[in-house]
Amino acid sequence: MDPLGARSQFVEVLNLPTWDQPQGVQDELDGENHYEEDEVDNLTNQLNFVNSPFTFRQDINNKIVLFNGDVALLNCTAIVNTSNETLTDKNPISDSIHRHAGPELRDELLKLKGCRTGEAKMTEGFDLAARFIIHTVGPKYKAKYRTAAESSLYSCYRNVLQLAKEHAMVSVGFCVISTVKRAYPVEDATHIALRTVRRFLENHGENIETLVFAVSDVEEPVYRKLLPLYYPRSKQEERISLPLLPADIGNSEGEPVVPERQIRIAEKPVNLEDDPEDDSLESDLGLVGSHAFARMEGDVDKQRKLILQGQMSDAAQQKQHQRNYNRWLCKARAEDLSDVAALKALYQTGVDLCGRTVMVVVGRNIPVTLIDMEKALLYFIHVMDHITVKEYVMVYFHTLTGEHNHLDTDFLKKLYDIVDAKFKKNLRAFYFVHPTFRSKVSTWFFTTFSVSGLKDKVHHIENLQQLFTCVLPEQIDIPPFVLEYDSRVNSPYYSAQSSGL
Repeated sequence: MDPLGARSQFVEVLNLPTWDQPQGVQDELDGENHYEEDEVDNLTNQLNFVNSPFTFRQDINNKIVLFNGDVALLNCTAIVNTSNETLTDKNPISDSIHRHAGPELRDELLKLKGCRTGEAKMTEGFDLAARFIIHTVGPKYKAKYRTAAESSLYSCYRNVLQLAKEHAMVSVGFCVISTVKRAYPVEDATHIALRTVRRFLENHGENIETLVFAVSDVEEPVYRKLLPLYYPRSKQEERISLPLLPADIGNSEGEPVVPERQIRIAEKPVNLEDDPEDDSLESDLGLVGSHAFARMEGDVDKQRKLILQGQMSDAAQQKQHQRNYNRWLCKARAEDLSDVAALKALYQTGVDLCGRTVMVVVGRNIPVTLIDMEKALLYFIHVMDHITVKEYVMVYFHTLTGEHNHLDTDFLKKLYDIVDAKFKKNLRAFYFVHPTFRSKVSTWFFTTFSVSGLKDKVHHIENLQQLFTCVLPEQIDIPPFVLEYDSRVNSPYYSAQSSGL
C-alpha cells in the first residue's frame, strides 16, 4: 500500500488516451505510415469500391488504448500475465506482476497445477490495482511449426477474452503474449493479437469498455504501424490500410485459416463417366482404398454398411459421430459467418446462480425464411463448441416471434443429432421465456418423441421475474423489446424490476 498522501504508482486506464484520437496526431508519431497527398488520392480512387474486412468503427476505437509501460501497474478489472506451462516463468512481465501482487500470488498459482499452451487461467490480483490476473501460456515459435504456433497464440488471446466476457469484466490490460524467450516474431504476433481482439470486440465485446495493449519501447513502433490496419481511424485510413493487410486475416473470429486443412474428400470417389443408375450399396462399398491412410481409420465403408444394417457397436458409432462433428466444426471455422453473427440471435452473457455460463437465443432475430439455415447451424457449432466444454445453461426468448421466426423441427433434430456429446451432457437447463400455448405443445412433442434426455432440462418461464430467480438481472443482457413486452404484459412490479437492469 502507498503511504498516506503519497502519489500512487498505479495507472488509471480511464485517463489514458484512446486510439480514436485525431489521425494527424498518430501520423506524427509514425513516419512509416505517412503518405503523400497524391499517393492518398491514387489509393483512394483505386479502392473506392473495395470493402475492407476491418471497417472504420469509432465505437471500437474508443475502447482501444496503446500504453507504453508496465502492465502490472494498470488499474483495470484484469491484467494478462504471460508465463510457461508450470506458471513459474521468469520474464520481465511476470516478474513485475509477482513483485507488485505480493507472495500470495505464487501460493495461488501452485493450486492451479499449471496451464497448457493456448489456455488461460485466472487468479485474484492481490496487491495489484487490477482485481484479477489472467495467466496464459504462449507457444514456442519454430518456423517449421508456424501454423501450430499461430493457432496457439490465437487461442491465448481468445481464451483470455472469453474469461473476461464470462466474468463481465469492463477493462482488460494485455501484455505482449509469447515473450522474446519463446522466439515469436514481434510483427507476426502483433497481427494475431490485433485481429483477434478486433473480431472479439465486434462479435462479443458489448460489455468491454477498455482494452489496453501494454507494450515496451521495442514493441510500440510495431503496434503503431499495424494498429491502423485493424482499427482505422477514418474511412480514408481504412482505404489506405487495405492493401497493407496480410493475405491471412483469419476467419470471422480472427482464427488462422490453414488452407491445407480445408481439403474436401468426396463421399464416393467414382469416375465421372460412371452411370449413377448403376450405383448400389455393394458397388459403393467396393470403392474403398486399401492404402495405409485408409487403414488408420479402419474400413470406412464396412463401418457404413454396419450402420445401415444396425450392427455397429456403441463405441464405433460414437467414434463415427465424433468424426462427423469434427467435419462440421472444421467447416464452421473456415466459413465466413459474419452475416449470421450480425443478427445477434445467439450470444454469451454472464453466469447463473450456480456460476454456469449463460447463452442467450433471441427467437425474433432469426429470419428463418431469409437466411441460409446450414450457415446458421455452422454458426451455432462455431460459437458453442468452446462453451460446452463445461456446464452451461441456455435462455431462449420466444418473445414476439412470428411464423417466419420458428425453427423447423427437422432442423432442430438435425442440430441435436450433429452436435458433440458434450453439448448434451453439459447443458444443465434450457429456459424457455414467454412461451405460447402452441410453443409449449411443440416443445413437449419434440422433447418426447424426437430427442431423448432433454425434456427434464426444459423450463417454461412466464415472466422475467421468474427468470431472475435463476439468473440475476445484472448477469444477462436482455433485448429492449423483451423488457418492454414483459413490462406491458406482466404486473408493474415486474416492470420495475426489469427497468432497473
